[in-house]
Amino acid sequence: MKIGIDKIGFYAPHLFVDMNELAVARNIEPEKFTIGIGQEKMAIAPITQDPVTLAANAALEILDEQDKEKIDFVIFGTESGIDNSKSAAVYVHRLLGINPHARSIELKQACYGATAAIQMAKGHIALNPDSKVLVLASDIARYGLNTSGESTQGAGAVALLISAEPKILALEEKSAYLTDDIMDFWRPIYSDRAFVDGKFSNEQYILFFQKVWEQYKEKSDFGITDFEAICYHLPYTKMGLKALRTILDQGTEEEQQRLLENYKISSKYNRMVGNIYTGSLYLSLLSLLEQKEDLADGSRIGLFSYGSGAVGEFFTGILQSNYREHLQIQHHRELFESRKEVTVPEYERIFDNTLPIDGSSIELDTDSDPAAICLSGMKDNMRLYINKLNR
Repeated sequence: MKIGIDKIGFYAPHLFVDMNELAVARNIEPEKFTIGIGQEKMAIAPITQDPVTLAANAALEILDEQDKEKIDFVIFGTESGIDNSKSAAVYVHRLLGINPHARSIELKQACYGATAAIQMAKGHIALNPDSKVLVLASDIARYGLNTSGESTQGAGAVALLISAEPKILALEEKSAYLTDDIMDFWRPIYSDRAFVDGKFSNEQYILFFQKVWEQYKEKSDFGITDFEAICYHLPYTKMGLKALRTILDQGTEEEQQRLLENYKISSKYNRMVGNIYTGSLYLSLLSLLEQKEDLADGSRIGLFSYGSGAVGEFFTGILQSNYREHLQIQHHRELFESRKEVTVPEYERIFDNTLPIDGSSIELDTDSDPAAICLSGMKDNMRLYINKLNR
């Protein structure tokens, strides 16, 4: 029985800031952002969007009524959780009208959370072949204005429907994984912004990739020759490229060129959105699938997941017959084309416009947010959500 990705959806907020403009405002050479880290635009979440609404909007476009009845497990991977007790999955479960006889939980391990969710989903489907699992990867990366990490912020979500006999990507059994207790990136409970040792984190990312890649080759007897492309977790688009370059000498010149070209295609969406933490790997996969029109059915795709702190995993999937027919290519094209650029001062005001933390109530203007699902306010320490389609 094949198990894997049956459907995949994506959502990003309708606002963005141009990285050239941000660089000028920060007295930095624009090429340090556009070339040095490989980012062109940064998605900005208005106050009416949070990890719950981003995930719900990403899933909204791919689920039909039959899916909602079949789903009996909702797993939400995030490091931007809105509650220390209640899972973000429960909110999405209600907003989308999913079958009530389902489990709904939240997983956390930095940017690895969604990969852990997928592996858990595989096990669930193996035991329950007729069911479906909704995996949500949603985050808002915040480091603060005028900080060293500001250029690697972003916001967005990817939704993946995991099932037996998937239409898009069948996940293979062999994978390699690694855990080590390190402090390269962390966010204490009392802080709404992350702390990072950037140089150390970059080194660990590459080291983890090299270790799980070698472990995977031993387990599978596969190598570079067997891969059409390798997708990476991309906190910024140059990061994965640094890791890929460390293994290119294991392939022929033709194989090297193929992997480099496909890597560039896989990073296109990420360049336009920024860092979405646990969803970044799957945005990279989505970019490859939608932007490379001649990517053949049956191709083997490698996926490297890395979550600081740290957990890493390398796993693989096989593209299914006519997989492109099941992608939301036009919808995502329209999503990108409809976004609105904001100035740097506007971005700074949006960034500083946060929800109250003293228990006070607030009512938000959702009319200016084109998303179907929005955060409409707070009352009695509870976040209030609306699905405009249910009005």
